[in-house]
Amino acid sequence: MNILVVGSGGREHAICLALAKSPRKPKLFCAPGNAGIEGIAELVPIGAEDVPKLFAWVRDHQPDLVVVGPEVPLALGLTDEMEALGVLVFGPSKAAAQVESSKDFTKQLLFDNHIPTARSKTFTDESKALEYLKTHGAPVVVKADGLAAGKGVTVCLKLEEALQAVREAMTGKVFGEAGNRVVIEDFLEGEEASLLAFVDGRTLVPMVSAQDHKRALEGDLGPNTGGMGAYSPAPVVTPAMEQVILDKILKPTLEGLRKKGIPYKGVLYAGLMITKDGPQVIEYNCRFGDPETQVILPRLKTDLVEVFLACAKGKLADLKIEWDPRPSATVVMASQGYPGSYVKGKVLSGLEAASRLDDTYVYHSGTVRKDGQTVTSGGRVLSVTGVGKDIRQALERAYAGVSLISFEGSHHRRDIGWRALARG
Repeated sequence: MNILVVGSGGREHAICLALAKSPRKPKLFCAPGNAGIEGIAELVPIGAEDVPKLFAWVRDHQPDLVVVGPEVPLALGLTDEMEALGVLVFGPSKAAAQVESSKDFTKQLLFDNHIPTARSKTFTDESKALEYLKTHGAPVVVKADGLAAGKGVTVCLKLEEALQAVREAMTGKVFGEAGNRVVIEDFLEGEEASLLAFVDGRTLVPMVSAQDHKRALEGDLGPNTGGMGAYSPAPVVTPAMEQVILDKILKPTLEGLRKKGIPYKGVLYAGLMITKDGPQVIEYNCRFGDPETQVILPRLKTDLVEVFLACAKGKLADLKIEWDPRPSATVVMASQGYPGSYVKGKVLSGLEAASRLDDTYVYHSGTVRKDGQTVTSGGRVLSVTGVGKDIRQALERAYAGVSLISFEGSHHRRDIGWRALARG
């Protein structure tokens, strides 16, 4: 069978590697892919956000399945376009993707269905937003309403930080059109965790939990990034807590969407804060996370091709999904300056040596092949994942892989998994 994967990051590399292990031995295509994916899939030189060209390619090649990795093509309606051609797609429709493409849409969905989340107000007028903040005070969380590549959220402990965040989003346009509308939320205290689920329109099957590290620097300091590392499982998501999340958050969300006439297929990603009052929704994503995918998929024992087909066909209830009980951990290697400006074209070395380590996976994110060498092409360059008997061994394996890889200006966090280690 032929499968097209759309995207070019570490998430898509992890997806392609998992699909390549299938007994079905699929022929993989990836648009546009990266230097790591090049070894396991035929690269298609079409950008992930170029819906018209992707539509034309799918029309001409008729793959058996299309897997959409990033959020932007989903928000642009790529799934709708593919399904109009009669092609099976793993990924939600444009209407369903609003759970990520509009934070205001999601907040209203949560409020309407009594799903626990922080109180919030939405503004399209900067002066009114600033006036509200001066009355409300800090701490608060300021969010650009639209898509901002995982960087549109500012946690503001002081009022001046919040005022600045609103000005930068609305007048400064640091997030482009995504900041035309801002959502200002109450600050939630607790421990963050992610629980992703496979969904086929009616049936929902949770994946193993994970915890991301969003801040750029050790000690959870510095600016927000797309994610600097992750580990799985998140100890804070106990079996009892997972059941609460399913019963009070994920299932009511899907039912709320159905009541709106919006069936959901693909991955539903819940970013959660586990507070003293229980789990609350911070955000939803309409796709696999990055780097959560790189830490979750190495633990999947079931054939990913079968999972994706079951979701696309509405037959997830017929499939038993199994997981490796061993923990995993991922460390992101980034370009100097990320998440700000950075230089591209730095040569990477040590990739093969790291990949040969036991239970260690090297996923390419921002890389390309140039003049016979692998060079950097993005802010987050690689994700290195280790799997081990416990979280400590998983982290040791991930960092052992990182130690073998080098490129000029490389930086990574050295405290991934610190919460899990602190729990013993």
